[in-house]
Amino acid sequence: MRCDDRSGPATAREYRAEWYRAADGVRHDEAVTDLRWEEIEDLFDPETNGVLPDGRVPGTSAEDWQAVFDLVRSNGWRHEYSVDGIVLRIPPAEAMFAVRDQAGRVLKVWPNPGILVNFFPHAEEHIDFDVDLRDLQGQERLDVLCGFLRAIGRRLGKPVLMTPEGFSRYPILGFDVAAGRVAPMAGRR
Repeated sequence: MRCDDRSGPATAREYRAEWYRAADGVRHDEAVTDLRWEEIEDLFDPETNGVLPDGRVPGTSAEDWQAVFDLVRSNGWRHEYSVDGIVLRIPPAEAMFAVRDQAGRVLKVWPNPGILVNFFPHAEEHIDFDVDLRDLQGQERLDVLCGFLRAIGRRLGKPVLMTPEGFSRYPILGFDVAAGRVAPMAGRR
């Protein structure tokens, strides 16, 4: 059945463009994907790339951290901030970084009930995080991760890189600012 209502996108290309312009929320949609699982599933092998690959947004500031905190709240993602295991409210980023000796800071974010992203707010200059590859198996979970990376990258206007655990110089995938999507990176091993 064809719908002639022109209030929404008419073609697959228009639909895809509208989906990419949508709010920063993470969503899964069968019609749109940044990466195809069968083409990159080797990157999600815990034995090859470590269980907890590293993520990083380079060249950041306290304002960028604050933008991530605001993104987490505005999307309604479940989250928990703790310092040395004590759960607290997320403070303003400027106040957080004014206290330099709190190495045990962790912001846990669940962009989806089965996917946990751990942020480590230790330095203003870069946003560090990790994810558990065991939680990211299959196209649906990959799409959630891509949506999450894309949301952060678009909010900050900066690349969001993922590397094998402990190999921060070799990004294997990330949000490409110019392309507006998550893509495999040249440093793929």
